Amino acid sequence: MSGLPEEELQSRGNSQPWLEQMRELKETAAQVSAARGNILQAVREVLGDHGVQEEKREEILQLTQAAIKKVLENYRQMPDWALEAIGAAIDKERTSKSYGGQGKKTWWLPPFSFSSANPPETILQPRIAPGDCWPFQGSRGHVVIRLPEEIWPTAFTIWHISAAVSPSGEVSSAPKEFAVSGVDEATAETLLGTFTYDVHKEIAQTFHVQKELPRTFRYIKFQVQSNWGNPEYTCVYRVQVHGKTASPNDHP
Repeated sequence: MSGLPEEELQSRGNSQPWLEQMRELKETAAQVSAARGNILQAVREVLGDHGVQEEKREEILQLTQAAIKKVLENYRQMPDWALEAIGAAIDKERTSKSYGGQGKKTWWLPPFSFSSANPPETILQPRIAPGDCWPFQGSRGHVVIRLPEEIWPTAFTIWHISAAVSPSGEVSSAPKEFAVSGVDEATAETLLGTFTYDVHKEIAQTFHVQKELPRTFRYIKFQVQSNWGNPEYTCVYRVQVHGKTASPNDHP
C-alpha cells in the first residue's frame, strides 16, 4: 500500500522518479511492518522482566503499536526528491564552491583530507559516514538542487554525523542556522522557511515549510547562514526534499 488515493496514484503514473520513490518506500515500509511483531514481542518481554502490571503492560503495547503505525504512515508520505539516483542534480552555476583546504592539510584525522574535496553532489547520496560530506569555505554558503520534476515542497530533512562518531570528537562544522527557498530558472526566490539544525539532537532533523506555497518548484536553494563554530569550513552531509507532485488543479 502506498497510503495515497487511487486517483492520485493514477495522475502520477507516468512519473519515473515517483515510481522509483514508491518502490523504495514500499520495500522499506514492508521491512518495518514485518518487524513490528518482533518489536512488540520484545517490548512485552522487557515489561514482563521489569514486573510491569498486565493492565499497564497492554496500555504501553497499544501506544507502541500506534507509534509504529505513525512512523510507517509518515515514511510513506515523505518521499525524498533530492536523490541523485532518481534524477536530482546540483545547479553548479548557483552553488558555492567546494572547499579544498590548504595544501595537504587534514581536517580531521588521516585519511580525511580536503586536498580533494567532495563535490556538492555528495549531499544527494544516502550514505552517511564520517568524511562523506560536501565542504564549503567559512560559515556561509549555499547549494541549489534541481529536482527530477516540479513538486509542492512540504518539508526538508538535514543530516550530519554525531560527535560520538566524529574522529575529532566534535561537530563544529555542522550547519546551524539556514534558510530554504524555492527558486525558478532565472533568479526569483520564494522563502520557504528559516530553521536551526541542533547538533545536540538526532542526526536527521526534519523541518516543515513555514508558509503557504504559491506554486510548485523544480529548484530548491539550501542556504547556510551559520555553523556551530568552525571558522574554516562548513560540511553538509545530506539534504532531503520532501513533497508531492501535483496536477494543475492540485494543491497540498
